[in-house]
Amino acid sequence: MPKKRDVEVLMILGFLESGKTTFLQETMEDPRTDDGGRTLLLVCEEGETEYNPGKFAVKNLDTRTLSDKEGLTEQYLTALDKECQPTQVYVEYNGMWELQKFFEAMPENWMIVSAIVFFDASTFLSYNANMRQLVYDKISLSQIVVLNRFKNEYDRLEYHKVLRAVSRRMDIIYEDESGKTERDDIEDPLPYDITAPVIEIEDRDYAYFYRDAVENPGNYDGRTVKLTAMAEVKKGFPQGMILVGRHIMNCCAADIAYNPFALKGKSLGDIKARDWLKVTAKVSYGTCPLYRGDGPMFTAVEITPASEPEEVVATFY
Repeated sequence: MPKKRDVEVLMILGFLESGKTTFLQETMEDPRTDDGGRTLLLVCEEGETEYNPGKFAVKNLDTRTLSDKEGLTEQYLTALDKECQPTQVYVEYNGMWELQKFFEAMPENWMIVSAIVFFDASTFLSYNANMRQLVYDKISLSQIVVLNRFKNEYDRLEYHKVLRAVSRRMDIIYEDESGKTERDDIEDPLPYDITAPVIEIEDRDYAYFYRDAVENPGNYDGRTVKLTAMAEVKKGFPQGMILVGRHIMNCCAADIAYNPFALKGKSLGDIKARDWLKVTAKVSYGTCPLYRGDGPMFTAVEITPASEPEEVVATFY
């Protein structure tokens, strides 16, 4: 039986006229893009800028255009895979399509290895205010965010905060109108004192704390934290363990979810689901059914009843 051909997929994301085509044109002109196999360029959005195939350095290249969202199906991509036999696929994705549509259509042998999102800096904040879900959708997958047409009078911190609310792991690149680029070097201090003997987490900061505690365990292992959280009592959990946490909204109401920590302690039997508590606890990391592996564990130091906060759902912005 022949070995299955693995296909690397590189997603180029952004809204219309954000610079995707220019980037891909330059990429296809670079001989290093040619991996020796076949390359498929799938264009899902046509703007004013057109490709110039005469300048492409990639030899074995197939280009396909798909402008109909309903045509993006597993059957279509599987047929393309069979016809073109690519080893790598570059996708110029339509900014108005959610990425889940592409994920559901991908053949099993395709794997996304990289994603870059381009935004026109002059319209980015407006897009974020009015189409937050689509903006979040593209940023959350990307390793690199390029803000092009960036002018000196723009406040980098304003853009930085919006992007870092989604992810701290991506690189942010500012590109001015001449094409000069600068990398974002703004430090991201946490909104609470992580060096305090007891780290106090305000209601408005729970989303930041939850993400950092999960992503950077070394920041909290052995430390003591204090926060207001809602209890959840899970069947099947070990005796003397409950969940405490808050609902977090990442981009829109549709993705609100309860994001808790496991709490161990004595005298937890009187606590009921949806009780609000003021919790002081020591943090460690260990195996727990909540995480299906290792994750942050709270050991209760003090627990008292608390009032429901004015803002029940925590956000990043």
